[in-house]
Amino acid sequence: MHEKIQEQIPEAMRAKDQVRLITLRGMVAAFVSEVMNLKRKPQDKLSDFEAIAVIRRLVKQRKDSIEQFKKGNREDLVKNEEAELKILEEFLPAQMSEEQIREIVLKKKTELGEVDKTKMGQFMGAVMKETGGNADGALVKKIIEEVLV
Repeated sequence: MHEKIQEQIPEAMRAKDQVRLITLRGMVAAFVSEVMNLKRKPQDKLSDFEAIAVIRRLVKQRKDSIEQFKKGNREDLVKNEEAELKILEEFLPAQMSEEQIREIVLKKKTELGEVDKTKMGQFMGAVMKETGGNADGALVKKIIEEVLV
């Protein structure tokens, strides 16, 4: 995946797609930073799993930025962040549907028995592990809260 993203940079340059180019370059920079954090050489590549984790972090940052810019009435910046978010999401595996997540939550609830509010964090961790990272944490939390009430 790391190489695939690097290969798309010249394509974005030829297409004169500035938003895509900036987003791809930002991803590559985040990958290199992650490689350095893992105490590897800068020219090393991340595994697909590691690259997806980095992209998920970038997606979360964009969502947080969008929320903050909306609060600040900065629609110009919101549109830019949303465009970058859309590009980042192209590289993520498909997210689970609400019904699939609800099935997992109900299955885990029957496996673990009655779960009270104090153990909600542990329960959410177990559900997130079961989803294999293919579910939005906010959606999982919302479903868990609905099921446990």
